[in-house]
Amino acid sequence: MWRNLLFPTSLRRAAIVALSAVFVFASGPTWAQEGAASEASRDTRSDPRTLLKALVGIEVDVPGNARTAAGLGTRREGSGVVISEDGLVLTIGYLILEAATVDIMLQDGREVAAEVVAYDHNSGFGLLRAMQDLDIDPMPLGDSAAAAANQRALVATRNGFSDALGVRVVSRRVFTGSWEYMLEDAIFTSPPHRQFAGAALIGEEGSLIGIGSLFVGDAGGQGDGVAGNMFVPINEIKPILQELIDNGRRDAAARPWLGVYPETLRGFVFVTRVADDSPAKDVGIHAGDIVVEVDGVGVGDLEDFYRSIWAAGDAGTAIDLTLLSRGGQLREVTVPSMDRRDWLRLEPSF
Repeated sequence: MWRNLLFPTSLRRAAIVALSAVFVFASGPTWAQEGAASEASRDTRSDPRTLLKALVGIEVDVPGNARTAAGLGTRREGSGVVISEDGLVLTIGYLILEAATVDIMLQDGREVAAEVVAYDHNSGFGLLRAMQDLDIDPMPLGDSAAAAANQRALVATRNGFSDALGVRVVSRRVFTGSWEYMLEDAIFTSPPHRQFAGAALIGEEGSLIGIGSLFVGDAGGQGDGVAGNMFVPINEIKPILQELIDNGRRDAAARPWLGVYPETLRGFVFVTRVADDSPAKDVGIHAGDIVVEVDGVGVGDLEDFYRSIWAAGDAGTAIDLTLLSRGGQLREVTVPSMDRRDWLRLEPSF
C-alpha cells in the first residue's frame, strides 16, 4: 500500500510483504524469522501499520507580526512523531516557531490541542506535548549513526501507512542553510517525499532515525541533480532531550547570531537578505554585500562563515567582518551579535 513509483498498485500486496522483511523490531520476533508463519499469527506490535500510528498531523497558527511569518507563513501544517507515553511529539522546529496555537491531528480523526515544549535552533528540532491522553504507542528512538549511504529506510507522514515511501539513504554530509544554520551530519534520502515537513525517517530496525526538514535537488552532493529530502538525525536530540523538556532549550550558551541570510556563489559568501531589527541591520550590512573575512580570516563558503562566527564566542560576542560592497569598496564593520531567541517573538509557553 505504498504510494510511490517503486511500488505500483499491482504490487501493493508484495510491498507489504517486502516491508515486513526489511524491518526488525525490538518489541518482538523479526519478520524474517517469522517467514513461515501466517500473517494472522504475527505479533501485532511488529506490524508496520501499528508502528506508523505514532505519526500525527500538526496544524499551527502563527501571529501575523511574528518574525518568521513572512517567510514561513501564518498557517503551517506538517507531521510529528509521538515519542513518549505522556504525549511528547517530536517534529521539525520551523513548523511551531512563534506559534500561537498548535493542534495535533490523529489518524483516527481526533483533534487534540498541544502546547509548545521547546525549539532548538542548533538542531532544528521542535517538541510539543498533547494536552490530553493520545492513547498511542510511542515510536522508539533509533541510532541515526547507523544510517549509512545506500541503506534502506521508510519515510512516513501524518497519513500513516497509506502514504509511506520506501527510500534509500543517498549521503551523509554537512548541510548549511541560509538562516545561520548548519548540521554536521545530515541525512539525505531519495526519492523525495512531498510531505517532508516533520516526517519520520524509520530505519531497518523499526525505530526513528530522523525528522524531515527540506526538499533538496542535490541529495548526493552539490550539483548531482538527485532530488530528495534532508532529515535531521535523531542522535542530535538525545543528549539534549531532557534539557529541552525541562527548560524549553538546551543548557549550553547560545551561539552568536547576526541576522544575515547568506548564500555561497563561486567561492564567495553573498548576503542575500538582512533581518529587520537584527545586529547586521543595525550596523549597515546590506543585501549584495560579500563577506570577505570574519575576524581577519578569509571565508569562501557558508561552512567557513558559520564556523568562524561560532568559534568567536557565545551570543553577545562582537564579530568583526570585512565586506565588499556591490560598488566594489571594502569596509570593516563590527557586529554586536545576539541570541536569536531574543529576536524572535516567542509565545509565553517557551
